[in-house]
Amino acid sequence: MEQPQLPSELSSVQKNLLQSDALHEYILKTSVYPREHKLLKGLREENKKHPWSFMSVPPEEGLLISMLLKLMNAKKTIEIGVYTGYSLLTTALALPEDGKITAIDPDRKAYEMGLPFIQKAGVEHKIEYIESEAFHVLDKMLHEMKEEELYDFAFVDADKHNYSEYHERLLKLVKVGGVIAYDNTLWLGTVAASEEESESLHPALKLYRVPLVELNKSLAADPRIEISQVPVGDGLTICRRLY
Repeated sequence: MEQPQLPSELSSVQKNLLQSDALHEYILKTSVYPREHKLLKGLREENKKHPWSFMSVPPEEGLLISMLLKLMNAKKTIEIGVYTGYSLLTTALALPEDGKITAIDPDRKAYEMGLPFIQKAGVEHKIEYIESEAFHVLDKMLHEMKEEELYDFAFVDADKHNYSEYHERLLKLVKVGGVIAYDNTLWLGTVAASEEESESLHPALKLYRVPLVELNKSLAADPRIEISQVPVGDGLTICRRLY
């Protein structure tokens, strides 16, 4: 599917679904920035130089993911969609020394932008980066992975129109009791737009609005998982596999 270019004004948009920017800034200054790892902060600042900086996971979401991983005692994770690696570095810092992450993304150039921060953090050994479209890797895993090798946690922040297809595969690759987290499930609030309102959206926003609306409906009705859709960042849906 051809992807339209993001409008230039989105490069500076804050993924903030709170009632006011002032409240968001309060949360950042009070509880997020003081707890953000210095190398995550460095990567966040570096991301501002990239034309697609909008794609990076915001720091308040990073803290939530970090806490979730630690509460789960996760050791083995998979990430679909890496970009420059803010969420990847967040995960690597949260996992124990022998933790392992499979990170899949076709854009190695973006990954290498964040790689120096990963290396300085001393966590590169936890990461297996695979430069590829995700389906090729996931389908290979489905044929080869054994029950005892399943993942504890999956994070998906990639091509939104394929989220439903990723979901079906990840339900077989993440263990029972494990978690799959989907980013951007509120899509700048556009999932709540009426059909009439959606017609005036920028093509880059309109492109993924319908797939995400359908995803949200299907996840809510999926008996194989329990879910919590959290209005942090651009919307994060956390799914726990039941069977």
